[in-house]
Amino acid sequence: MTATTAWQADPYADALRAGRGPLFLRRDDGWLLPLEVERWCEAPDRADRSVLERCRGAVLDIGCGPGRLVAALAAQGRRALGIDVSPEAVAHSVRLGGTALCRSVFDPVPGEGRWDTALLIDGNIGIGGDPAALLRRLRQVVSPAGTVLAECVPLDVDERCEVRVDDGRGGRGAPFRWARVGARALAGHAVRAGWAVSEQWTVTGRSFVSLVPQSSSAERR
Repeated sequence: MTATTAWQADPYADALRAGRGPLFLRRDDGWLLPLEVERWCEAPDRADRSVLERCRGAVLDIGCGPGRLVAALAAQGRRALGIDVSPEAVAHSVRLGGTALCRSVFDPVPGEGRWDTALLIDGNIGIGGDPAALLRRLRQVVSPAGTVLAECVPLDVDERCEVRVDDGRGGRGAPFRWARVGARALAGHAVRAGWAVSEQWTVTGRSFVSLVPQSSSAERR
């Protein structure tokens, strides 16, 4: 089953409606990755604000979840659009005052090739289970001089796996492909996809990378 369908499963939608977990990504071998639903449903924290401060121009929030970032940008009068494959996430984003569409990044996206900043926050570099493929897709979505702001795992990791959304109480969604990458692995995938790392930073234990197209990276030094 596709990730688009999997994220529409009841455990995820139920957690967003409640504004709290528990919620996990679960591998078949029993490994669990906790999902920070409560943080996603709150106002942007200090780490989030470090991302928002680096946003330039029109912003596309990929996998926007319940919409805290796209709503914060809208409150600043910024042009911002969130996309998410979960109807509940999109509805929550709109209720917060953001603009959002139920859409996969691998489907046609409004304004393709004209977005100044694209966000891949809260582990969304893992979308599709192939970071290089995702970043190649973003070369089509982001403007020739645009930026990708991505959150990565604060560990030296580079893995692909099949996971399910799991509520820890027996509720599970369908399996889908996911990826987890640290900063070093992300830099390698970025180079292969035509991006260059322009900045790395860490706030409150969360790690982020700023990517620019290789053709424009020299101009920004």
